[in-house]
Amino acid sequence: MAVFQPGEETAQGAKAMIDDGMFKRFPKPDVVLGQHVMSLPSGNIDWRAGIVTSSADSLQIRMFGRGTHGSMPESSIDPVVMAAATVMRLQTIVSREVAPTDSAVVTIGSLQAGTKENILPDEALIKLNVRTFDEGVRKRVLAAIERIAKAEAAASGAPKPPEITPLDQYSSVRNDANATKKLVDAFLENFPAGSIEQTKPTMASEDFGCFGAGWDVPAVYWFFGGDDPALCAKAKIEGKLSSLPTNHNPAFAPIIHPTLETGVKALVVAANAWLAS
Repeated sequence: MAVFQPGEETAQGAKAMIDDGMFKRFPKPDVVLGQHVMSLPSGNIDWRAGIVTSSADSLQIRMFGRGTHGSMPESSIDPVVMAAATVMRLQTIVSREVAPTDSAVVTIGSLQAGTKENILPDEALIKLNVRTFDEGVRKRVLAAIERIAKAEAAASGAPKPPEITPLDQYSSVRNDANATKKLVDAFLENFPAGSIEQTKPTMASEDFGCFGAGWDVPAVYWFFGGDDPALCAKAKIEGKLSSLPTNHNPAFAPIIHPTLETGVKALVVAANAWLAS
């Protein structure tokens, strides 16, 4: 069964399909298979067993102050300074509250406050994203965010505590070990030597895991490349691989061939590994 999932980037697609009765309307599969184009040399496929992608939590923090004219800062409780202090303090979570042997990312993607240069506003809005592999680390980081936001508001004399609102959440994707081996064996038989590589977990996030978990069947998720191989080779020699546009960069534009052939062939080979057995 081919599944064309909408809304993956907002963590709503898989959930919407499940809420629409996917598990009741269609037969239970033996395995769930999925793939995603990434910033890799076109023609290459990356795989791994176990954890593939991180969990992700997006939050909004609304901080409250007291607005006034810019010429009378003493009459204000400045939410701009409050939010700025919060943003800087949040940077210490990963460096000082997460063990070096663990992994976490805290990204502030949006900071909004005010509309005029000489007016201090009443509120500031922070939007942030958290990526983790371990559930214990995830809980610790989220608790630290709440603690810091409330503490900075209290230190500023805010009229009330900040409002912290979850925006979306992705669970981590974990590949079944046996199903992954079966998939990789099929890839190695059908793709050129050297084009199939084992990779490390990525801090990207994906709601694909909902399908395997919801159906209670093995799942395997892999990546295939979309970058011009010649450009990748040149960047590698020059030590500039990190400068190549990645997913969500406006300049990320996978080449059509062999990206399209690789993606189609990978799905056919993967499905046939189970259909032919």
